[in-house]
Amino acid sequence: MSDIVETWFDQPLVFTIAARHVRGRLVRLGPVLNTIMAAHSYPPVAEKLLAEALVLTVLLGSTLKAEGGQMTLQAQTGGGPVELLVCDYRGGELRGYLKFDAERLAEVGPDPTLFALFGEGFLAITFDQEASGERYQGIVPLEGSSIGDAAEHYFVQSEQIPSLISLAARHDAEAGCVAGGLLLQHLPEGEVGRDRLHVRHAHGEWEHARTIAATLKDEELTDPATSLETLAWRLFHEDEVRIEPGVTVTRGCRCSPEYFAGVLRQFPEVERIDMADTTGNIVVDCAFCSRNFPIPLEEIAASH
Repeated sequence: MSDIVETWFDQPLVFTIAARHVRGRLVRLGPVLNTIMAAHSYPPVAEKLLAEALVLTVLLGSTLKAEGGQMTLQAQTGGGPVELLVCDYRGGELRGYLKFDAERLAEVGPDPTLFALFGEGFLAITFDQEASGERYQGIVPLEGSSIGDAAEHYFVQSEQIPSLISLAARHDAEAGCVAGGLLLQHLPEGEVGRDRLHVRHAHGEWEHARTIAATLKDEELTDPATSLETLAWRLFHEDEVRIEPGVTVTRGCRCSPEYFAGVLRQFPEVERIDMADTTGNIVVDCAFCSRNFPIPLEEIAASH
């Protein structure tokens, strides 16, 4: 592996094991994760939940092949202290936000279940293909010990593809929040049109790969001294693993005065006047980056 440019932070590693009809992704978020987190003061439980959700968003969003596509992950509460979790990925740009009741969240303990966080909540995973205009959404209950468990249920229920998802996050005194994840999937062989794997009786190749992948420890996923290539090789050194780097991940909040002015321009003038404050500004609050944007009414009108 000495001739390989190794991958460390904020860039997924895509790998395939052709002999076992398995593909996967590994990613570790660091600097970009802390940039996203810096906009809010999240307590440890909230930080861990959002960090793992952002890793999951990269793992799933980076599977989009067409340019301009977007993957959105949204979890809504069924009465738990977490009211809303939303993340999206678009062409390497990543953003996320968590809304919660601080007092109730403090009561769930350091390692809560999804039920303790969301109650009878649901996870929605949406893929938007800009080029074709196609939109696909799957919704599953928020069940299990982590949001990765819920995502596995999504693939079983909506995609009918055997999958394994491992997520881990920790807070380092020096590096801040570090989070990593693995997505492993067993896919049909050959060309499109082959029977889905769920109708087959024998999954020996998949069970072998899944068993090996399940040995990956949280400490390895979040270890800044171990490259993603090293992790892939440790797990699957008995097989021929083909790897390639994914798109570098950046903080992707798309808020700007120009963008918000364009959105507000779609409202009738009388409604814009009602939305304005005494100074003649419509103040737009971006939850993702925790910033307020005062948009003058005259600027909106002048843009017509």
